[in-house]
Amino acid sequence: MLVLSRKEGEKIIIDDKIKVTVLETENGQVQLGIDAPKSIEIHREEVYRRIEEENMAASSKVDLSKLSGFGLKEK
Repeated sequence: MLVLSRKEGEKIIIDDKIKVTVLETENGQVQLGIDAPKSIEIHREEVYRRIEEENMAASSKVDLSKLSGFGLKEK
């Protein structure tokens, strides 16, 4: 893990595509602004974990045997 110190108004650039700006620090909280292409999804970790759990639960409910041969033509 890379650890950086930044003051309010300072930025971090990631891969020439993502810009993270420290907007404000107050009472132990940091407000960040993230400027990234729309194609890059950005989530808080707890939201990301919930999405992963819901995707896993949904995929376990799919009966893959019903998809056998779907869209495939035999030669």
